[in-house]
Amino acid sequence: MNFSLASRQTNYLSCDFSEMIQRDYLIIGSGIGGASACEGIRRHDKRGSITLVGAEVFPPYKRWILSKSFLRDKNSQLKKLQEPDEHWYTAHKVETRFGTVVTQFNIERRVAVLANGESIEFNKACLAMGSRPVRPPVAGVTLGNVIYLRTLRDALALKEMASLEKTVMVVGGGLLACEAAASLRMMKLKVGLMHRDTYLLNRYLDSETAVWLTDYFAKHGVAMAMGESLNGFEGKTVLRNIQTKSGNRFPVGLAVVACGAEPNLDLVRNTPLAGPHGSPVTDYLETEEKGIYAIGDLAFYPDRIMGGMRRQTHWENAQKQGLIAGANMTGKKRIRYEQVPYFWTEIFDLHIHFVGDFSMLPTRIELHGTYAKKKFVVHYYQGEKLRGILLCQQPPREVESAKTQLRHALGK
Repeated sequence: MNFSLASRQTNYLSCDFSEMIQRDYLIIGSGIGGASACEGIRRHDKRGSITLVGAEVFPPYKRWILSKSFLRDKNSQLKKLQEPDEHWYTAHKVETRFGTVVTQFNIERRVAVLANGESIEFNKACLAMGSRPVRPPVAGVTLGNVIYLRTLRDALALKEMASLEKTVMVVGGGLLACEAAASLRMMKLKVGLMHRDTYLLNRYLDSETAVWLTDYFAKHGVAMAMGESLNGFEGKTVLRNIQTKSGNRFPVGLAVVACGAEPNLDLVRNTPLAGPHGSPVTDYLETEEKGIYAIGDLAFYPDRIMGGMRRQTHWENAQKQGLIAGANMTGKKRIRYEQVPYFWTEIFDLHIHFVGDFSMLPTRIELHGTYAKKKFVVHYYQGEKLRGILLCQQPPREVESAKTQLRHALGK
């Protein structure tokens, strides 16, 4: 029997219930979502006992910065990454257990078992375990110098390797791949970018904007290997070559793999808390198991603005959901999560904001501004309905205005 999975059966847990730790709130996952859930609780419940458990040894930090300025800065200070400051937890009486893995989660008994054998009985819980990188199903994925950029430890390893290896290939064409490739190129490395599609950010951008962005990388000296699919990493113990399905080989000493992420749902696999698209939740971010919430990369939530169900894997989404879930967990608030989907990226000198739904390619677009000046706004339509607004090099007030414009267009 696999004890890493959540269970409804009390006999699945091999622990002494008489010696369990008692907590009002248990937060599993110490990313920004988990940290924000603690903050949301403390805004409305100053006395309830809280334990925050996280697998990483570091306190919650600004994960979004790892592929940007943190990677580029020669003297990055770890304390500047923290969000919030680690002293906040002591000041607000939040028990933290970093570097700790939850191995069992019993829904019926409201019990979580830690890797060290301790058990926590909780009244309410919030699942905020985030996501993990997808490893391509090819040979050599565990070779030395093949990096999956997700955690602070990954970023530190990449910084160290980048100081020794001057030729790097980034595999992928999404946001993380673009950010990492741009940062590494700004660090004066010889950078290649391999993507199976013809253009970068093809999941989000219209073809015209995608062509412009792909050319922008090439003009900044990135060797573009577009339309190439990964076939494997070659080397005995460390990476020597990257092979594509077309038969090409790229000799590189370092690879950064950014081929997507999947939600960390192993703890609750085969329970109602895990679905094919994430952990299904209500408008209030509560699962069908009363008192158990899911947020951030895990939450598959009803999108009351754009319609349908949605799962977002972006920092600001996790932060806002954490605050709302934390407030709702106290029972003193009943707040719906109703936000216009939003995320942003920083690539070279570009700041690009995505407001709305970019899950489907538009049937038509309206471009305001010019690509040549790197300052423009693109409206994305499905038929006659405005579904998304892309903003490049626009001030914060324009981003907020775009959110309002989209709400009005949708009658929200």
